[in-house]
Amino acid sequence: MAIISNAVTIADAGAFSVSLGSMVHIKTLTASSSSTLSFVHGTAGVVLDSTYPIYKFEFINIHPSHTGQKLAFNVSINGGSNYNVAKTSSFIVAYHMENDAAVTLGYDTGFDLAQGTGFQNLTSKIGHAADENGSGTLQIFNPSSTTFVKHFICSSAHLSHAGFAANYHNLVAGYANTTSAVNAVRFQMTSNNIESGKIKLYGIKDS
Repeated sequence: MAIISNAVTIADAGAFSVSLGSMVHIKTLTASSSSTLSFVHGTAGVVLDSTYPIYKFEFINIHPSHTGQKLAFNVSINGGSNYNVAKTSSFIVAYHMENDAAVTLGYDTGFDLAQGTGFQNLTSKIGHAADENGSGTLQIFNPSSTTFVKHFICSSAHLSHAGFAANYHNLVAGYANTTSAVNAVRFQMTSNNIESGKIKLYGIKDS
């Protein structure tokens, strides 16, 4: 098979090869006034082991049951019996108001962790109005490793709360400070429920 542009053969079979990798859908959870959404290896078709070196979560149209709540996550090393692994992280926020009255870019010391075992914020405060929600992605690298700590990185966007009409962009990165295999991930709001939205889990192959 050849690649041809304007009647000129650019390459034919054997001339080159390229791998785009592969992202495999594993599981989708849909919130309906849910207190938590949990992905536990070996439960309900969830895979979270050495099958993939990278796991990607997409959270889509997350709508809190109460205004001003943040989406957060934590990990477990014992199949979800508890979610309390120590984490160190950084949290960067950028926002731009709809009326152009204010913009900012900065580090938020109130949303990071320094060996904290609680849930890590992935967003700033999301609004509860009918059109307010948050979406983004979270990647966890090599969670099954029994040698290294587990790095994660998240990028999210959401419409802010309490009539403060602004777009927020949050960048979060850090590591779960454990050399035990991470085999469960839980998402929840910092208070109250996830009224609606979806979280999708994918495995990403490295070749």
